[in-house]
Amino acid sequence: MIYKWTDAQGVIHYSDQPIPGAEKIFTATSSSAGAAATARPNADPQNPTPKKTASAALTYTQFAIISPSADQTFFGDEVIGVHLDLDPGLKADQAITWHLNGKQLDDQGPTTTQFSLPHLDRGTYVIAATITDQKTGESLSTDSVSFFVRQPSELSPQHQKP
Repeated sequence: MIYKWTDAQGVIHYSDQPIPGAEKIFTATSSSAGAAATARPNADPQNPTPKKTASAALTYTQFAIISPSADQTFFGDEVIGVHLDLDPGLKADQAITWHLNGKQLDDQGPTTTQFSLPHLDRGTYVIAATITDQKTGESLSTDSVSFFVRQPSELSPQHQKP
């Protein structure tokens, strides 16, 4: 889960830990009451249905992470390409934030829809994107995408010295 709150200086914060007064904006398993609306790809691309949100400003026909794919496995030092399918495009006064394992990625700009993750340590990762309307404070999050990074074993034959 991801929580959002504003401190006394007006700075917006995100955390994977609940803070008194924080708003739950994202849950990794499913949407629930009080959580932000979660967009899913349309079943019928010929007849797109806008996503339902509290504001018309956060209505998208496509809003999903298409890379990496769910449960994809990467090996060794592969660079992981991340891509957000967003249609229509990002509107003025809206910003995208990315979260990897519940922590905000601060090195991505507010309009970034694709980027690369360099070498990641072995493990399971969860990535999600949130669009926030700067005027209303409303937000919309993608479904989270889990992926895996595996490292080759030092005992495998290709690592043995002749």
